[in-house]
Amino acid sequence: MSTTPLPPDAEAILRGDRRALGKGLTCAEAMDDEALALLDALWGSTGRARRIGITGPPGVGKSTLASGVIRAHRALGRSVGVLAVDPSSPLTGGALLGDRHRMGAEAGDPNVFLRSFGSRGSTGGLSRAAPFALDLLDAAGFDVVLVETAGVGQTEIEVATSADSVAVVLSPESGDAVQAMKAGLIEIADVLCVNKADREGAEAMAEALEGMLDRAPPAPWRPPVVRTRALEDATALFEALEAHGTWLLEGGRIEERRRRGLRGRLRTLVHALLAERLLAGRDALLDARAGEAAGKRRSLLDAARSTVEEILR
Repeated sequence: MSTTPLPPDAEAILRGDRRALGKGLTCAEAMDDEALALLDALWGSTGRARRIGITGPPGVGKSTLASGVIRAHRALGRSVGVLAVDPSSPLTGGALLGDRHRMGAEAGDPNVFLRSFGSRGSTGGLSRAAPFALDLLDAAGFDVVLVETAGVGQTEIEVATSADSVAVVLSPESGDAVQAMKAGLIEIADVLCVNKADREGAEAMAEALEGMLDRAPPAPWRPPVVRTRALEDATALFEALEAHGTWLLEGGRIEERRRRGLRGRLRTLVHALLAERLLAGRDALLDARAGEAAGKRRSLLDAARSTVEEILR
């Protein structure tokens, strides 16, 4: 273990200082040098919190269900850090950040810390900085870290690399989307939740999901299909997530799950760092190749291949 003293902000976050945590999350959202230094310093203190992801299409009631799950954890005396990722405007980069309002009661609990993040144009439902924000919440000592992702569709699978348990929430109104999502979003589910279960079509959707699971290849864990009415009761979802958490703790499954998730995060980071390093100082080359593509002297793919070959030389 390194004996290098921690930066003051890192020490404050480890003590649970909310002001320092808020500042750290702001840095993480910017992903600047200060953020990277802070994250490096705190990495050894991560991995203690239970991480839960709640995802699904827009309008299915994710935020209300998340609020119910938070209350259930609080009833057991667990502290909860919440990251709510909202869609960012494609024009301004600004986020709607409505979850802070939809979880208003929980946000007033001193043992609940709620932070909204914009997705910043990320197509995977998570801000690129969000996994690092979850690391900060973990290091701050919360028993549970919950991330609710932006409802942007089937590419929202990034949440699987950042959470121990993932709940995919659907509603009868999203029935037509099941076929489109089953190759992506459905496959990351540890729990499938049919919300608004008192509405017409809810039972048919639950049966369709069970049939889909019946036809899937055998797996060590079969996601339960639970029914909820978010405005009244999220108990079934909470209990299913608890059951998955218990299962993960048996036989070292949680360590393997986290290792796979970190491999995915590492791959993404390596791609980003390689691109940054290889493209540094290459503006003239990129401009020249873009000009060739614009003038139809090269195809765009040929321009990209030629650029890579020249950089690697």
